[in-house]
Amino acid sequence: MLFAALAAGQVTYGLARVRRPERATRALVGLMLATSVAEAVEARGRRGALPFAAAGALGFAVELAGVATGRPFGRYSYSDKLGPRVGGVPLLAAAAWAMMARPAWVVAGRLAPSRAARVPLAAGALTAWDVFLDPRMARDGYWSWPGGGRYEGVPASNFAGWFATGLGVFAVWALLDSEDGDDGGALALYAWTWAGETFANAVLWRRPVTAAAGATAMGAFLLPALARRR
Repeated sequence: MLFAALAAGQVTYGLARVRRPERATRALVGLMLATSVAEAVEARGRRGALPFAAAGALGFAVELAGVATGRPFGRYSYSDKLGPRVGGVPLLAAAAWAMMARPAWVVAGRLAPSRAARVPLAAGALTAWDVFLDPRMARDGYWSWPGGGRYEGVPASNFAGWFATGLGVFAVWALLDSEDGDDGGALALYAWTWAGETFANAVLWRRPVTAAAGATAMGAFLLPALARRR
């Protein structure tokens, strides 16, 4: 039910012909986090929620350092569009690190020949999602890169920072809950995000560069994972 509500909300959001209100963006972030956590709890029981808390806390801590020092992402700043902030970082930033962590972890589990290889693969799968996320959110004014960057105004340091943070997130994730349970829901969430973002950027928002780059990045992890599952 949450997955259906998320899909309906995202389609409505993407089709909007007027400027999308900030509260709609915040609501979708909350709904996506709830969907991902519910899937994990269904698959793993109550222990499935613990890694989300760790991922959100670690991601938020790195964001605080990033806004204050410019490391590891590069110089950037948040607006007030995502709601209340602590140290210049919206509380919802923690949700962004948590909500796609399990889908990325599950995709990596389909590809990893060993547990040691799974952590960097999961970090890569999570960073691939940001290839879609960062250009859109910066374009809509949720955060900004004063120095710009070669990829849709976003610097390469941002993605290096995402990968480095992802390594930490998934190293902790592996310690807290290395098993997946039924991974079909998490895999579906990653696949839906890939397909939806590709279509929205290519057809609705007329952003062919973002569509091609994001589809390639996420697809490099998703398509082999789907083939392994089949």
